Order: sequence, then C-alpha cells, then structure tokens
Amino acid sequence: MEDPEALGFEHMGLDHRLLQAVTDLGWSRPTLIQEKAIPLALEGKDLLARARTGSGKTAAYAIPMLQLLLHKKATGPAVEQAVRALVLVPTKELARQAQSMIQQLAAYCSRDIRVANVSAAEDSASQRAVLMEKPDVVVGTPSRILNHLQQDNLKLQDSLELLVVDEADLLFSFGFEEELKSLLCHLPRIYQAFLMSATFNEDVQALKELVLHNPVTLKLQESQLPGPDQLQQFQVVCETEEDKFLLLYALLKLSLIRGKSLLFVNTMERSYRLRLFLEQFSIPACVLNGELPLRSRCHIISQFNQGLYDCVIATDAEVLGSPVKGKHRGKGPKRNRAADPEAGVARGIDFHHVCAVLNFDLPPTPEAYIHRAGRTARANNPGIVLTFVLPTEQSHLGKIEELLSGGNGAPVLLPYQFRMEEIEGFRYRCRDAMRSVTKQAIREARLKEIKEELLHSEKLKTYFEDNPRDLQLLRHDLPLHPAVVKPHLGHVPDYLVPPALRGLVRPHKKRKKPPSSKKAKKVKTQNPLRSFRHREEKRGPTAAPS
Repeated sequence: MEDPEALGFEHMGLDHRLLQAVTDLGWSRPTLIQEKAIPLALEGKDLLARARTGSGKTAAYAIPMLQLLLHKKATGPAVEQAVRALVLVPTKELARQAQSMIQQLAAYCSRDIRVANVSAAEDSASQRAVLMEKPDVVVGTPSRILNHLQQDNLKLQDSLELLVVDEADLLFSFGFEEELKSLLCHLPRIYQAFLMSATFNEDVQALKELVLHNPVTLKLQESQLPGPDQLQQFQVVCETEEDKFLLLYALLKLSLIRGKSLLFVNTMERSYRLRLFLEQFSIPACVLNGELPLRSRCHIISQFNQGLYDCVIATDAEVLGSPVKGKHRGKGPKRNRAADPEAGVARGIDFHHVCAVLNFDLPPTPEAYIHRAGRTARANNPGIVLTFVLPTEQSHLGKIEELLSGGNGAPVLLPYQFRMEEIEGFRYRCRDAMRSVTKQAIREARLKEIKEELLHSEKLKTYFEDNPRDLQLLRHDLPLHPAVVKPHLGHVPDYLVPPALRGLVRPHKKRKKPPSSKKAKKVKTQNPLRSFRHREEKRGPTAAPS
C-alpha cells in the first residue's frame, strides 16, 4: 500500500522537461532511495547512500544532477561551456548503462545537456574529439578518466561542480584505488559529491574520507533484496558435483524452470564446461565472457533481453572474488589475466525479465550472493534464486544466511524439496555428457569463440586486406571441435520422464527470431517453479536423499 505522505516527483521542484521524461519512463512514484536522496541532493549536500541493487540508485543521482545543471544554465550568468559533472563507475557495461539512463532522463533537454561516455579504451581518438566539445556530463571508469586528464583531453580543475561515484564498494576491489587517488588531484577543492553503493564496507569508508565533505548518510531501512512475496530463495543440497549437473539438466530439460535464467559459476572454465554440457542436450545457452570485446558482450546481453537465448552463463569471480591489482583478498579463485579488468556482470547490468537466478556454484562472498540475486525480481516482478550447495559448503552458506537474515536467525534460504530418485534414470545420460566435455574441448570452445571474433572484427578488417594470407590461414586453420554432440541426447524418451512430471514437461522449441522490442516490453515475468512446487505441496514435503 502506497504511503499517502510520500513525496512525489511533481513535489520536488523539478524542471518540467525532467518530469516529462520521468512520465515517459513510466515512473509514477519515486523509489525509497529516490524519495530520500533527490531533495537532499538539490539542497547541495554531499550524500553517502546505500540501497539494494535494482532500487533506482542511478536515477537517484541522475535526476538531481540534471536539475542542478539545468537550473544553473537557466538562472545563472552566461558561462563558458564546460564539463560540470563527472560520473565514475567500475565497469564499461555500467558506464554504458549509466549514460543511457542519463540520456533518457535528458530526452527533452538534450540541446542543453550533453552526455559523453569515455569508458572504452579502443575509442580514444573519437573520445578526444568528443571531449573537445566539453560535454556537460562525462561518464567513465577511473582509469579512462585519469588517462584523459593526464593527456589534457579533459580539464576539471576550474569547472567541475558535481562528482558521482556509482557502485562505490566495487571500485577498490577492481584495483582502482591508485587511479582514484591520482584522479582526485585533478579536481577542484570544492564540489558536491555522491557515493552510491549496495553495501557499506571498508572500501566505502575509505572512499568517504577521500571524496565527501560532511555528508548525509542514507542507510535505508530496507532489506538488501526484495521480500519473500516477490523473491523466493531456495537452497538445493547436492551430495556430489555430478548431482549438480544432473539436477540442472532435469530443471532445464524438463522445463521445470520456465522463462529466462541466469546461471552463475565461479570461474570462466566452469562457464564453458557448463555451456558445452548443456549443448549435449540441445539446451541453448551463451557465455558472457570478460575476454571478449565490450561490443560483443553487450550484443550477448541484447540478444538475451530480446529473447534469443533463455539462458546466460556468467561469472563474477573477476569482479568480486579478487581485485584486479594489489593484494589478493579473500579465498576466491584467481582472476583470469586475459579477462577485461573493467568487465563485470554480477552488479548493475540490466538483464530484462529474468525469472530465475541459479547459483550453480556457491557465491564466493555473501555480498556476491546479493548482487547475483539482484538480477531477478526487479520492478515488482517475481523471481526465484536457487543455490546449489555441496555438503562441504554448508558453513559458507551459513555466512550468507547470516547476512540475509540481518542476524535475527530467521531462515531465508529455504530447503528446496526435490526427489533426486525420480531423475535417476537420467544419470547415465548426464555422465555421458560430462565425459564428452574434456579440458581439450573447453580449450577449443574458447579458441573458437576468439577466432570468430578475429574473423568478424571491424578493426582487423584493414589489416586482413593488407595481409590476405593471414586471413586465409585463419579461415583454413584446423577445424575446432569443442565437444562431440550426440544427437540422441537432445531427445527425452517418455519412459525416462517420471510419471509425476509428465504433465509438466514441455519440449524445447527452437527459436526462429527474437521478438520485436515492442513485444519484449509486454513480456510478463512468471514464477518459473510455481507449477513444480505446487505438485510438491500437494504431495507433501520430502527430504532430499542422503
């Protein structure tokens, strides 16, 4: 039930052009973080704000930033065009997303407010030309912003009025500590600053000392994830690693999970192992790989959002498991050196209409769990998080539960009751597929993806025109065979389907083309495990086999 005393956008004194853009976005009322942060920001206060993933933090800083810029241009004396707002984010994908949101909010004042994204290292020349025109707002990662400052492409000493640090708790873990300290030397002594974060940790406190001046701290009294009426969270105890693959096969192949899903693992090697495993059963999935160029990663996200894929496999190990530079923190897996240090998907990336998040591997930290789970149950849509747990991981799972429950001891991750004996008939198929996914097959799958990138790269087009023999050698190189796919595994015989599940199984249909953007907006997120849980409830609770 809406609070009748809650402050609406129309009561915040915003420019009519911003109000029109907010209306076009379909926002009838501000979220809690927006309601609290926007008025304080418009009063000129520094802010340290914590709010959960998907709570509208980007608009909470973008709206007052645009309002302050518009007000200055409308009421102040005529001044030279200059960069007056800087937005720092930890990844290139988040930079694109922040730029997109700011541009949507500035849709009716685009002549007065210009926004530039300088996060992509490969576009240095074009970025230099854009910065020469002095856009009002610049978005980028600390390393790219510092690079432009050192090359005198960007000057902020005399013009900057507003600094935003988005996803502040990730900046230091990404290894941006030194860049950030160097960058601050190029800023004026007085400016307004916002720090936006999903969690408060030591890194955020260190940033607070560096960036903020007498800030107002907004630590909203809200859970870090939506409530159980919107987000259902389960743990599935798997006795062995093989059981994890078997259970995932059953959930996806028998359509017990319906709608779009995100599968999280802890290493890139596991990503490809899982994709090749699913390919054995004709279950289409794609890997969001930090080794690939930004444009390719964004294309994968776009295809997923348009409905071309129902399943994306991603890793957050290089984002939250270990820092890019400096000492290694925690016991997470070592980061893949080949991966893009500014590529991350666990936090902030806008996947549309995700029905379920499957933690195939237990998240390396409790914070990682929150950011993974934040990909579903967004914008009042329901969602489910299913976490696969091995017996040896129970203690680590307890730490995640402790963070989620806030120390009150109430269980948050409910045990998901599943009769493993009902899918024992599929175990031989599962073992057969796992044997096919060898280390050599994984290596060749990754090489094949990189080879495709080389062949279709626009940047290498000129090189191949000058060196046609290299292109010929690449095209006629030995064919790569990531894994031998056995066609019969794609079909599920009726006699193997448990009798209790036969009425629920729906065959996978090949997608001919992604739906249009208009249709995609109308897709409603459904509860992916509702039907299966309903069957289990009618039957009564059962314990997982020991």
